[in-house]
Amino acid sequence: MQTPASFSYLNYGSTPPGNEMPTEHNASFDEEVRLYTNNKDREKYENLADLYAIIVTMEHLEKAYIRDSITAAEYTPACAKLIAQYKTALNLVSDSVPDVEKFMNDYKLECPAAFNRIKIGVPATIEHSGPTDHDSSKSAKYVAETVQHFITSMDALKLKYKAVDDIHPMLSELMQSLNKVSSLPADFEGKAKLRNWLITLNSMKASDELNDEQVRQLLFDLENSHNAFYRSLSDKN
Repeated sequence: MQTPASFSYLNYGSTPPGNEMPTEHNASFDEEVRLYTNNKDREKYENLADLYAIIVTMEHLEKAYIRDSITAAEYTPACAKLIAQYKTALNLVSDSVPDVEKFMNDYKLECPAAFNRIKIGVPATIEHSGPTDHDSSKSAKYVAETVQHFITSMDALKLKYKAVDDIHPMLSELMQSLNKVSSLPADFEGKAKLRNWLITLNSMKASDELNDEQVRQLLFDLENSHNAFYRSLSDKN
């Protein structure tokens, strides 16, 4: 499999033995032809190669976690680091790669697990519930933290926070906190809504802002999820 960097040179094949033309008349078919002729183009191909490598590495990491080859404690920081590296690498090639899915198709990258993780923008341990601690004192702590994350996120929107790099971390922390509350049903509606918003935000640039309609919808979804969270806790008591 070739990476974008491996396309920096093309080899057009060799002249059959015995058919060599005189050197002074021969433009050698073995000559390597550069696809770039300046430092700017060279940097472009190197950046594309970095993006390619990050996606492949993410695929291996996701498969390792799925197969229980690494622990959640090992997986989570490694995945978060790769997501951050991916976003940085993508920013460097934004002019050449407006659509990462097309980039993967162009270079025959069969990495469905990596694409899914990149699309969501948070590790699987944050997206899904993991092993929970059933200690009653800690359960109360997790509930209190979740309520605080709900309030913080809603207050930020009411204060006109619109930038992706402001909102995405808050929703990620809220999702992570929800997953720690063991009493919540697996199909808790708030998680599905949060997941969809994380996908939406992750498809945007960090400097992008939600429009007024999106802010209003997100606030509506958070308020409904917050109320559903309280109802779920009441049903358990």
